[in-house]
Amino acid sequence: MNAIITGATKGIGKAIAVKLAQSGYNLAVCARTEKEMAALEVELADCGVRIFSMAIDCSRKDELYDFCEQTKAMFGYVDVLVNNAGAFNPGLLLDEEDSVFEDQLLLNLNAAYYLSKYFGKIMRSRGNGHIFNICSVASKEIVENAGSYTVTKSALLSLNNVLRQELSKYNVKVTAILPGSTLTPSWEGTTIPAERFVQPEDIASSLYTILNLSSGVNVDEIIIKPLNFNA
Repeated sequence: MNAIITGATKGIGKAIAVKLAQSGYNLAVCARTEKEMAALEVELADCGVRIFSMAIDCSRKDELYDFCEQTKAMFGYVDVLVNNAGAFNPGLLLDEEDSVFEDQLLLNLNAAYYLSKYFGKIMRSRGNGHIFNICSVASKEIVENAGSYTVTKSALLSLNNVLRQELSKYNVKVTAILPGSTLTPSWEGTTIPAERFVQPEDIASSLYTILNLSSGVNVDEIIIKPLNFNA
């Protein structure tokens, strides 16, 4: 089995990479920093699976398609695509610079669009595959002081639903995962106790459980929130 994970060196992406590698999946992974990619490869070396890593900026279409082409050349096809790479830049939509919205749009939506089209076509032709889009509770709820983030994550959920509608007839599954506050590096320095957060491993375990459901079942979306969170 072959899987792609974007934004794989930290937080949710890393937890998913570790879980799938430990479960026997070959991985194609990408993130911005070459050093962090190399460290991830070392960490996963004992899993006995093939790892293809590439340091790219997922907001750049040319780099993303280069990653797609090289992944296809190495693996031929993928069984699982996890669109995880994303950015959160807080601020009021009316007061922010245009670039705040534009940068989040490129990473939170466009990257998933390009990857899903590229590998979705391959999955469609094979009649098999599963695409996961790591959305957010902001995909359904307006998050205060995060206007552009909310808009782009809402659009990602819409993309997820369109993909599911188009691919379901070809036996390709599409699932949106909507986490609430999750203990990732973006919360570094917080005084909130770690146990009040969703853990990245919770999301990885949920994704793996979904992968192992019966072939005729699709989980449209899953919302994972902290039980008792006070920011």
